Amino acid sequence: MSVNVHKIKQEICEIGRRLYAKGFAAANDGNITFRISENEVLCTPTMICKGFMTPEDICSVDMEGKQLSGRRKRTSEVLLHLAIMKARPEIKSCVHCHPPHATAFAIAREPIPQCVLPEVEVFLGETPITVYETPGGDAFANTVLPFVHKTNVIILANHGTISYGESVERAYWWTEILDAYCRMLMLAKDLGKVTYLNQQKSQELIDLKTKWGWSDPRVAPGMENCDICANDVFRDSWQGAGVERRAFEAPPAMPAKGKLTESAPAPAASGGLDTEALVQAITERVMAELAKR
Repeated sequence: MSVNVHKIKQEICEIGRRLYAKGFAAANDGNITFRISENEVLCTPTMICKGFMTPEDICSVDMEGKQLSGRRKRTSEVLLHLAIMKARPEIKSCVHCHPPHATAFAIAREPIPQCVLPEVEVFLGETPITVYETPGGDAFANTVLPFVHKTNVIILANHGTISYGESVERAYWWTEILDAYCRMLMLAKDLGKVTYLNQQKSQELIDLKTKWGWSDPRVAPGMENCDICANDVFRDSWQGAGVERRAFEAPPAMPAKGKLTESAPAPAASGGLDTEALVQAITERVMAELAKR
């Protein structure tokens, strides 16, 4: 099937305008790509505001990053996009930008809480945070490879996000959903509480996702007893990336085999004891000391 290259260039420019209008790409931030053939990828040029591009500004590169066409120099970060396309040949488009709320999580290295919002559970699932590397080279591009098969949007530590899909618009969607969610989390925390869905309701959402034909690593073989609300899919990567819960508490404590129930209490700051149990323990200690007198 032939590709209408001019139409795709127009779509790239339209998504660039959305990025700029949403505040996801200040000044000349961000880059967008679309794979038009086995060895050619359209990409936005460097040093241009994404909100004011025209189709004539779009250039192209081969799958190794060598520029093939265009009056402007290709983006310096295209290798990141190509690494994703090589790992997942079905991916046609990548969108990289700096959405402020998601990027705040990237700067804080704070894992994104799960089991909060139905749309996020269905469309995104867990979102990983990469290790930090200086943008532009192969080392930077390779930071996404441990995660690329398990998600369609990745947070780049101290940098921004990269999302990808079968069209330019679909690739952009994942970033918009993620940033809106991060903003909601921050607002809810300001109000004083983030309420988590329980195991049953969370599982129902994942079942819907599976029914609609979308995969989720939380239901992959070997993850049957996964604590689906506690970021288990990517937790092994946290230490190397400096990711740690600081702003948001872990979801409610899990019974055996990682199953969340409606009545499971949230862990208290006292190492797992709730307030009532702590008071009881202190009372017993005092009574025991009094009995010795």
